[in-house]
Amino acid sequence: MRSTILQRKLSMSDKPWLKEPDGWERLGWWTTFLVVFLGAGASAAFCLFNFRNIQTLPKTCLVLEDNFDTLDLTTWTRDVELGGFGNGEFQMTTSSPNNSFTRNGQLYILPTLTSDVLGRNAIFDGNNFTLSDCTSTNKSACAVTSNAKLGTVIQPAQSARLSTTRSASIRFGKVEVRAKLPRGDWLWPSIWMLPVNETYGTWPRSGEIDIMQSRGNGPTADPNALIPFGFNTVTSALRFGPLPSLLASITGVQSRRRSSSAFAGGFHTYTLEWDEKYIRISVDGRVNAMLELDFSTGSGKGTKGDFFARGGFPDVAVNGTGEVVVQDPWAMGSRSAPFDQDFYLMINLAVGGTSGWFPDGVGDKPWFDSSATAMRDFALMQDNWAATWPGDADDRAFRMSVMSPGLSCAAKIQYLFLLRMQ
Repeated sequence: MRSTILQRKLSMSDKPWLKEPDGWERLGWWTTFLVVFLGAGASAAFCLFNFRNIQTLPKTCLVLEDNFDTLDLTTWTRDVELGGFGNGEFQMTTSSPNNSFTRNGQLYILPTLTSDVLGRNAIFDGNNFTLSDCTSTNKSACAVTSNAKLGTVIQPAQSARLSTTRSASIRFGKVEVRAKLPRGDWLWPSIWMLPVNETYGTWPRSGEIDIMQSRGNGPTADPNALIPFGFNTVTSALRFGPLPSLLASITGVQSRRRSSSAFAGGFHTYTLEWDEKYIRISVDGRVNAMLELDFSTGSGKGTKGDFFARGGFPDVAVNGTGEVVVQDPWAMGSRSAPFDQDFYLMINLAVGGTSGWFPDGVGDKPWFDSSATAMRDFALMQDNWAATWPGDADDRAFRMSVMSPGLSCAAKIQYLFLLRMQ
């Protein structure tokens, strides 16, 4: 467009730079284009090589399928007891259909209040309670007597714990669980795996795989929390150790800042991929990996005992009343030992506990883990924590399905697949 300020159109003599183009300017242009081209090429190559380096499983085969039309007790074993499962948990796990059932093609694990069955006073004093269908071999985990003088109470909550210990297990393979987490203070949902044969000895020598654990409490920014706290956070872990007092954990975390995307707000997919070379645990896809471990790397001792080195265990430890030399229980195993054996799937919803999963002083916790009356202290505050449990079972329950990774409609169909590597 011609300028309205100039009296006449400029001639070539008025633009000497057009007669003799600036070579440096042209070089600058070409250099810019070259750098952009090389950058794009390098980025593409980086993405390609990293994509090719992503470890994936070879072909898998079906081990177990369950569409949750009913709760198949030939597939699922209910653990029925009130011993706390080594975590000092405050619930009893039952075989009641009030606590574990299927609805609309989904598995529900629903926490309930014991006082709704026995009455509030019976929780604290004068009641002898026995789980008639208790599955524990430990008699103390099958019966309890409430005694106000001793501070002994009957477990104030009831829930369920299910496993495939008698029906299915995998040694390397893939598990996908589509789950909606529960809301409610001090609820503890877990999807995890334990070894079938305990090849390297009793827990924790033979390992534990935690696919997902969370807390039903609302999110909090409490600075005393070691990790983000509440149903907007999920964790995964590999747990192992030569002694119960020497427990090591490799842990991963995923958090969602928006409450609308929190893990209790809808269904999310939790995935375990595992073979002799690596293990990966993710939520809603590999890009959201919580935990990813390459067994071929690390500070291992050659090809043996790698997890012993990862744990950084001392040479001597106190076991019971005396000191013992700490032995490597995986010295004769593979580099991935103890995670080189068959594991079965376990799904449960706990309430409270004294294991430290709920840190003291965080979220107005009404008990201290070290207190001899921790469960009583928790039960006394029932009006407070029970008020946070939604009345709608869809929000209070731990709801889930385990789905096949190969079907496009999997998000809409609730069923179970356990896949083993061929």
